[in-house]
Amino acid sequence: MTRLDLGTAAPEPYKAILQAQGAIETGPLDPTVRELVRLRASQLNGCVFCVDIHSREARRQDIGQQRLDQLPVWEESALFDEKERAALAYTEAVTRQLRVDDALWERVCAHFPDESERGHLVAQVALINALNRLGVPLRMRPAA
Repeated sequence: MTRLDLGTAAPEPYKAILQAQGAIETGPLDPTVRELVRLRASQLNGCVFCVDIHSREARRQDIGQQRLDQLPVWEESALFDEKERAALAYTEAVTRQLRVDDALWERVCAHFPDESERGHLVAQVALINALNRLGVPLRMRPAA
C-alpha cells in the first residue's frame, strides 16, 4: 500500500512535477530515447511503479521486447544505436550520481547536437530520478 498520496497531500507541487513531464513530452527529445532513459533510470533506482509504467509505454511505442529485455545490459547489446547509447550512458552516470566527465558530455553533445533536444534529455533524466525518489520511499506500486 502506498504510504502517501502525494496528489492529495501536496497537490500543487505534484501538479508542477506532472506539468514538467508534460513539457518534456511535447519537446524535441526523441520518444524512444525518452522512454529508454525513463525505464533505465527506474530500473537502477528500483522503482517498480515507474518500471511498470515505462515498460508498458515502451511496448506501446513498439520499442520491441528484445530491446527491453536487453536494456539492463545495453552496453553489451547490439540493439541500441549510438544516440541511444549516449543517452543511456548519461542516464546511468546521473542516476548513479557519478561525475559526468568531459568525454561523456562530448559524446552526448555529438549525438544530441540540437541544444534544445539535449536540454530536454538533461531535464528528463533529472525528472525521472526525482519521480523515482518519490515512488520508492512512498512504496508506490502498480495496479495488480
